[in-house]
Amino acid sequence: MPRSVNSVAAKARRKKILKQAKGYFGRRKNVFTVAKNAVEKALSYAYRDRKNNKRNFRSLWIQRINAGVREHGISYSDFMGLIKKQNIQINRKVLADLAMNHKDMFDKIVEEVIKNK
Repeated sequence: MPRSVNSVAAKARRKKILKQAKGYFGRRKNVFTVAKNAVEKALSYAYRDRKNNKRNFRSLWIQRINAGVREHGISYSDFMGLIKKQNIQINRKVLADLAMNHKDMFDKIVEEVIKNK
C-alpha cells in the first residue's frame, strides 16, 4: 500500500506561516523553519506588548492629569484622593483628554474638587 501524505494541508500550514513572516529580513521571510521561529517569537512579543500598551497609556494619562492639576497648586495624588472621597465617577482617560483638549472644563472640575475639600 502506498504511503499516504497530506501534502495539501502541510503546504497550507507552511504557506500560512510564510504569509505571517512577510516583510521580515533575510531568510526569516522565505525559509520555513527560520520563519516559523521568527513568527512564534513575534506573536509572543505581540501578546506581551498588548498588555504593556495599556500600562503605557495609563502612565501617559497620569502625567497629563498631573500637569493639569499642578497649575492649580495640587499634586496628582491629592487630586485623585479628593475625587475618590467626593465619589466623582470619572476615569483617568477622560480626565487626561479634558486636561489636554478642553482646558476650561478640566479647570472647572479641578476648582470644584478643591472647593469641596
